[in-house]
Amino acid sequence: RGTVTAFSPFDARADAEALRKAMKGMGTDEETILKILTSRNNAQRQEIAAAFKTLFGRDLVDDLKSELTGKFETLMVSLMRPTYIFDAHALKHAIKGAGTNEKVLTEILASRTPAEVQNIKQVYLKEYEANLEDKITGETSGYFQRLLVVLLQANRDPDGRVDEGLVEQDAQVLFRAGELKWGTDEEKFITILGTRSVSHLRRVFDKYMTISGFQIEETIDRETSGDLEKLLLAVVKCVRSVPAYFAETLYYSMKGAGTDDDTLIRVMVSRSEIDLLDIRQEFRKNFAKSLYQMIQKDTSGDYRKALLLLCGGDDE
Repeated sequence: RGTVTAFSPFDARADAEALRKAMKGMGTDEETILKILTSRNNAQRQEIAAAFKTLFGRDLVDDLKSELTGKFETLMVSLMRPTYIFDAHALKHAIKGAGTNEKVLTEILASRTPAEVQNIKQVYLKEYEANLEDKITGETSGYFQRLLVVLLQANRDPDGRVDEGLVEQDAQVLFRAGELKWGTDEEKFITILGTRSVSHLRRVFDKYMTISGFQIEETIDRETSGDLEKLLLAVVKCVRSVPAYFAETLYYSMKGAGTDDDTLIRVMVSRSEIDLLDIRQEFRKNFAKSLYQMIQKDTSGDYRKALLLLCGGDDE
């Protein structure tokens, strides 16, 4: 359900030559660069980079960095990052240096499948010779850290037959841990939301509403705060619908004054081959405007052109 698919007929050498020509000599032909890179899928972009090195003895990403600037450069370089490295790289940057970018940790670890999380951990170890869990625990604390660690285990129950008895039990446990308790038993929320299967949790949320009269999101909002609250809410939203979660993430990256370009680029690039069509549908349904229109209004120049091409169409 991605907007970017394999381009056909594909010729890596021809693309490499066109890109070299676009960057050689005085001035840069940004239009050619953005058209090629947004219309090839990631595997094809890697082939283009290999052809570029073979033909010219130059590194395509280095050339892009020296020829382009600003957000447009960031977007083009992000498109060139191999898919399997993308999340590991984003996490590495979220935890390096002063201060941690909790938003990135939350977005990636709440939305990825257990198989994707296992893959991220392996790639992280291979690329950066470091254990992702150790790095994250070194930079976070409290219940926020504990839920991240649970998610990093990638041991969520596989989807299967839902046991109604256990659904009832989990809903009661959450009710007693939150609404019925003076203070909150965060541990119960962490265990249930971090380990149960997606189909089971969807039933738990319905049952919770029946028992308590509240949506689980309302309880989390009232009973927790800070980074833990944001992470619990992200997990709940992703259990309900990953595309809806990303539609909301994109909306808030552009709403109001200023744009959170890092988030906008990260989501557009990472979901472009997975579910951006579904994200666009959810966006239209929930925010009374299309993703395309919002990008158009909120960005400019070649950066805007490239994002609109990745978006792949307007849902009037």
